[in-house]
Amino acid sequence: MTSVFCHTRSVPPFWIATDGVAEPLAPPPAPTIEVCYRHPTVQTRVHCTRCGRPICPDCMIQAPVGFQCPECVEDARKEFRRGPGRALRGGLSATKAIVVAIVAMYAVEVIVGGPGSLLQGPDSRTLFDLGAMQPLAIADGQFWRLFSAMFLHAGLLHLGFNLYALWLFGRVIEDELGRAWFLVIYFVSGLLASVASYAFGPVTALAVGASGAIFGIFGAFIAFNWRRRHTPLGRANLRTAGTLLLLNLILAVGYRSIDWRAHVGGLVAGLAVTAVADGLGRGRNGRLLQVACVGGMIALGIAITVWRTDAIRSLPQFQAIFGV
Repeated sequence: MTSVFCHTRSVPPFWIATDGVAEPLAPPPAPTIEVCYRHPTVQTRVHCTRCGRPICPDCMIQAPVGFQCPECVEDARKEFRRGPGRALRGGLSATKAIVVAIVAMYAVEVIVGGPGSLLQGPDSRTLFDLGAMQPLAIADGQFWRLFSAMFLHAGLLHLGFNLYALWLFGRVIEDELGRAWFLVIYFVSGLLASVASYAFGPVTALAVGASGAIFGIFGAFIAFNWRRRHTPLGRANLRTAGTLLLLNLILAVGYRSIDWRAHVGGLVAGLAVTAVADGLGRGRNGRLLQVACVGGMIALGIAITVWRTDAIRSLPQFQAIFGV
């Protein structure tokens, strides 16, 4: 009887025999290190239960199940305000109120200018008397024209385009940011649009229209979606905004009657105010920063107006008209 002994040798756990040949096993994947999407230097393993993005302890907000990020909590509040919350608050939307005010002012233009002004708008003298933006008159102290011009229009087509754009973008911004911020964006943008036209346009110009303020609302639309460019809807809205900007650039080059300075001033103001409204957070400190930033923008508009007024008053045209 012959004894046969089997010789065995231990094999490390990361090796496996295949057809008599030992091959290495792939090592386990290294654990993924995630960081908070709002604080890129903070590591975390917690995810928002609504959007799935990683959030750190400073960004966690207790939800019925798990934690949610600040953006999702704010979106939920806005959804409530648009739905059952709106029914609780009641009241007329700011977008509709401004549309009604502009239409009412155009009715005044037609009444004062006569039936022939329905399509083409009243003549320049009538528009001036009703409050059109005119640099020489503003330099004489009629600063209220920087606001009154926002409610005047030079014809039915001019009125229709502006009201359509206001209705299209105004409702979105009012729903997303609220009535108060919509009004702040609209009037601050309108003011800075008029200031841009006053400061950098010809002194003989006569300007009317809500387009500067509406470009501010359009700027708000861009800024709002830029912060949400990680979402499919945000990217789609930004592509739409880019197409509209290109179209307006072509129109501004083709039609010299378009006050592109006011459009640029309103757009920049809308972008800036919305960055403040939507990006500085909540709480008392956030609100103080928002008020300070908006106040600083208004102060900048006032400073530019003072500078331009002093420059216009030294012109021969101004001295000849007003006897200074």
